[in-house]
Amino acid sequence: QVQLVESGGGLVQAGGSLRLSCAASGSIFGINPMGWYRQGPGKERELVARIYSGGFTIYADSVKGRFTVSRDNAKNTVSLQMNSLKPEDTAVYYCYAAKSRNDYWGQGTQVTVSS
Repeated sequence: QVQLVESGGGLVQAGGSLRLSCAASGSIFGINPMGWYRQGPGKERELVARIYSGGFTIYADSVKGRFTVSRDNAKNTVSLQMNSLKPEDTAVYYCYAAKSRNDYWGQGTQVTVSS
């Protein structure tokens, strides 16, 4: 089993920045990829960004150029730097990890962007 714990959500004005972090624990060997998803009000959960152990990244079109995902393999953490935030970025953000065909999720952290 893999446990994921997020931190760093909150309330920010449009144009501001936030940084989310996620720490993995438990059976962490072989986790790949890690990343972030989000679920806005009345919406389905959607990919924000993924990062693979070699550094390859995938971003949703809506966040390209504004968000940056990073990973510390030694510390088993993944972070999401969010800049130029928009009200439409308001959502619960979930840390994600995959291992041996299983998906793992954090409990979620709320990000609210006010206009």
